[in-house]
Parts: sequence; C-alpha cells; structure tokens
Amino acid sequence: MNHPFIVIMGVSGCGKTTIASSLAEKLGGRYLEGDSFHPPENKEKMGAGIPLTDEDRWPWFDELRSAASEAINDGKTAVLSCSALKQVYRDYLFQGFDEPRLVYLEGSFDLIKSRMDARNHEYMTSTLLKSQFDTLEEPQAEANCLAVSIELSPEEILEQIESWLSAAEVSNG
Repeated sequence: MNHPFIVIMGVSGCGKTTIASSLAEKLGGRYLEGDSFHPPENKEKMGAGIPLTDEDRWPWFDELRSAASEAINDGKTAVLSCSALKQVYRDYLFQGFDEPRLVYLEGSFDLIKSRMDARNHEYMTSTLLKSQFDTLEEPQAEANCLAVSIELSPEEILEQIESWLSAAEVSNG
C-alpha cells in the first residue's frame, strides 16, 4: 500500500490543524503540525506582527519535507497542516514525493477573521491575516488537489476529503 503525503493548506484560521489532525487519526497516519517546525526566530517575527520572508521559509520547508519523508518511510501517511500559500512553496514541499495530495481549505477573509478574533493563538493574529490573503495563490484544479469550503462542518470537510482520497486510490490502482 502506498502512503501519500497530504498537505492541508490555507491561510491561518481556516481550520488546518483541526482537519489535518483528524484526518491523520482517521487514516492511521502521522500528523505533522507545520507551525511546530518553525524555528524560534520565525515565531518571534510572527509574534511581532512581521510576515515571514521566503528566506525565512526555505529551511522550515526542509524540516517539513524531512518529517514527511520519515513518516512515509515508517509506513505512515504523512498529513501536514501548512499554509503553503504560494505555488512555489507547494512545488518545493512535494519534490521527491510519489503521491502528493493537496487539500485547500478555502474561505472568505471576513469569515476567517471572525474565527481568528474568537481564538487565542501562540503568535498568529488576525492582523497578519491580510498579508496572508495578499500572498495566497489559490491552487488550480488538478488531479492531486481538492478545494473544500470551510463553511462546511469539520465532519463534512473530512467526509469530502476521505471520498476524494478513496477515489484517487481506486484510480491509481
């Protein structure tokens, strides 16, 4: 059985952690919380309201790829929650993986801002949300990509992802 690398992506506050951790549990995979791989200096910048630069991100992406490879080598599906806002980031994350899968959790600025304002996060605040939307390059429809509206319940989102993954597995034989 093949073990894909699944990235749950979207701007902060869209529900990546909830969906990715639940999906990993349902699949018996390994959940990778992208934020936990940030070095302290990245967390300090974001905590000060300073958006990360690409130079800040590349070493972080290397850590994420390494963790995903380790999970797959251990016979697990790797399920990563990561903003992965630009296409170049997604391409870099997926380099060297046979079965990358991307799930884009899409929602409006207003909906996500209202959710962020209602929660407490280590360093990500709704003030950084605008810069994330400015940076976001929505993924194009591809065989390895599924876009799901965050207006659905987490259970409905998970059902859509599981159906999509099952259909992909069948078509890949």
